Parts: sequence; structure tokens; C-alpha cells
Amino acid sequence: MSAATGEHRVLILFAHPALHRSRVNRALVRAVRDVEGVTFRDLYELYPDCDVDKAHEQELPLQHDLLVLQHPFYWYSAPALVKQWIDVVPEHGWAYGAKGNALCGKTMLSVLSAGGGASAYTREGVNRDTMIELLAPLAQTARLCGMEYLPPYVLHGTHALDDGEIERSAAEYRRVVEALRDGRADLDAARAGAYFNHDLGAVLRS
Repeated sequence: MSAATGEHRVLILFAHPALHRSRVNRALVRAVRDVEGVTFRDLYELYPDCDVDKAHEQELPLQHDLLVLQHPFYWYSAPALVKQWIDVVPEHGWAYGAKGNALCGKTMLSVLSAGGGASAYTREGVNRDTMIELLAPLAQTARLCGMEYLPPYVLHGTHALDDGEIERSAAEYRRVVEALRDGRADLDAARAGAYFNHDLGAVLRS
């Protein structure tokens, strides 16, 4: 995907094993699951036993341009079902390897909720590493499959957000998804920062 206008097909793979306990993710899901022209899939709803349907899940990315992995940031990674999806779906010979090019040219975006504030993900912070460094396995997975991995969209300090802040964040996320769908997101502006949402005023075009 470039900054050029035009419609792009967006696939959102959402994963949260305890959604009933997450005010933030419930609001984010409500904001985007019914966006026209966007395919939203709740992996824990679809696969409560974690038995991912490889054949079906391989068909879906072929029909889309942008793959969004939306999930809470659990122990410096993703919930188990995201890892299971990655283990099963982008297999050798299909997504990578000498003859594996099914995902080549597509784009991946991580949309994350993190309880810790942004300062926690610095050299001086409690985590010692940046979010970009901690997400290196996902970025490398995308690169191995010939995909571009965009800077992540991160909501920090989610435990401290009040209801108004959560609703504003959800509305903002919907605008981002709609802009990505419509080709109104300036991806060069997004690539300029550590996070996709570092300056949405520059990223989202009217």
C-alpha cells in the first residue's frame, strides 16, 4: 500500500482471551467490527479450542491488501492464539521459501493495547527495550513473507484511561481503519515515527 488514493481491502484479526475484562478492547472492537468493506475476525470467538482452520485462514489474506493484528500486548508478545495462527497459516511453500509468495506485497499493521505508559518502553523505563524492539519477531515474520511491517499503532496506559478517553480512542481507531480502507492514510508520514499513531494529523488525509 502506498499513499495513493484508492480502495484497499483490510482484514482485521483480533485476539483477546478475556475480552469481558477489557474496557479498551471492547470499545475498539465495537468501533471497527462493522466498518463497511473491512473483514473483522475474532479469533478466540472463532477458535475457542485454538484449532485454527489453515485452509480457510489462508484464503482470507489472499482477498485482502492489509492484514491488521489487533490484540493486547501480553508479556512482550501476543496472546497465544495469534502465535498459533502464525504457526499454522503462513507455512513454508505458501508464504515463504523458494515457492512461497502468497503474501508478497501485502502490508501488516499491529494494533496494540498496553497497560504500561510510553515511558515504560524506553531505555530508562522498566522494560528497558522499546516497543519496536519487542515487536521484532512480528516484524521479521512479515518481512520473511515479503510483507511490509508498518510502525505499530499503540494505545499506552490503558488501565488509567477513563470512559471518555476510551471512546475517543475507539473513534480515532475507526477513522484510521476507514482511511486505510479508502487509501487516505499517508503511509510515508506514518513510517516517519516510531508509532503509526505518533502524529495522526499528518497521517490521516481528508
